[in-house]
Amino acid sequence: MSNHFQILIIGGGNAGISVASQLLHKRSNLTIGIVDPSEKHYYQPAWTLVGAGIFDIKKTVRNEKEVIPKNTTWIKEAVATFDPTGNKVICNSGKEITYEYLIVCPGIQLDWYKIKGLKETLGKNNVSSNYDFNSAPYTWEMIKNFKGGMAVFTNPSTPIKCGGAPHKIMYLAVDYWRKKGILEQCDVHYISGSNAIFGVPEYKATLEKVLEKGNIKVHYNANTVAIKGQSKTIEFETTATPIAIKQSLSKSDAACYSINETTDANVNTSTTVTLNFDLCHVVPPQSAPDFIKNSPLRDASNPLGYVEIDKNTMQHIRFSNVFALGDCTNAPCSKTGAAIRKQAPVVVTNLLEVMDKKIPTAHYDGYSACPIPTQYGKLMLAEFDYSNKPQMTFPFDQAKPRWTMWILKTKILPWLYWNKILKGTA
Repeated sequence: MSNHFQILIIGGGNAGISVASQLLHKRSNLTIGIVDPSEKHYYQPAWTLVGAGIFDIKKTVRNEKEVIPKNTTWIKEAVATFDPTGNKVICNSGKEITYEYLIVCPGIQLDWYKIKGLKETLGKNNVSSNYDFNSAPYTWEMIKNFKGGMAVFTNPSTPIKCGGAPHKIMYLAVDYWRKKGILEQCDVHYISGSNAIFGVPEYKATLEKVLEKGNIKVHYNANTVAIKGQSKTIEFETTATPIAIKQSLSKSDAACYSINETTDANVNTSTTVTLNFDLCHVVPPQSAPDFIKNSPLRDASNPLGYVEIDKNTMQHIRFSNVFALGDCTNAPCSKTGAAIRKQAPVVVTNLLEVMDKKIPTAHYDGYSACPIPTQYGKLMLAEFDYSNKPQMTFPFDQAKPRWTMWILKTKILPWLYWNKILKGTA
């Protein structure tokens, strides 16, 4: 096997496979290597549906070898670091691979360990996460067997892939409990590191009505730091005052929480809240993979270590023969598959122009989409750009949840992914 490639792609997920396919459609004689150690390839957007009991987890996974494009070389290695000045990638095994052009798209890293106790209790003790292939089915077991009590859903303060996923499953759970006739016995809390339910006003207004209808108590600017599965308690830190927290909790919650206010001369006053739960869906903090964080490709000003690129051309700021896309970049867009679908052709066009000694002309405007089910059978398709302005595809108000958009999410998009997007023809 050759250790040198015209184009080397790091990552065999959505971004890496679709870019490789599109490149070969443009120029079939390119020599492309794809570095990824995974034996399996996952369609992760369906894991929320798995957690809601309406999608088979087995239909979200295929063997990686089945999706690797023909006429590319799959290198089953894990990257240790990059040497962009030497046009070289060093693998964990010690193997070195050289390239003329590099595309970096290994996705995002789930930092489970940043919530103390989470990894140890995940998938048991009524603690689950749809961000984990093995746990998503357990989410449904928790929801359908829930008989009332305290249900907690969390969202970290870091950017995450599919930013809507932490509250999508909450809306579906609430709708299920409503139809089951037990919602009045359910005390639902959303602990979010964000300062709003959604960043685009038009879609935010819709979701705030869903929160109100479900009597969901929201704790914004709150960061989950620990969870104890056996004693069923979750701990989060917030800048809210103890008085404000008590006002956000009902009288029936009084026996279910404790509050500790700490003041440090070097930091702002913070409040630590310990909340009891009967069901808990947790989303871990996320960051760039460590091998990017510890490399020259990283954005030194970003503590999460993302690849430093021009947000419009997707070209690296300091290394002109390096491009990146997907969840690993510092582009200030939502980290979604829809964003990748718009970024991929920009990377392909600009890379080929650089190879032809031309100036990159293609521009990515920050487009992203977030299909948010507000109940079983209805979904709001939020589409927007860097400026947080709606970019609606269809000739109707997409801020209104619709059955047609539910069909798009549950039936059409999974088919498009396996049959068109990965093959570079979407």
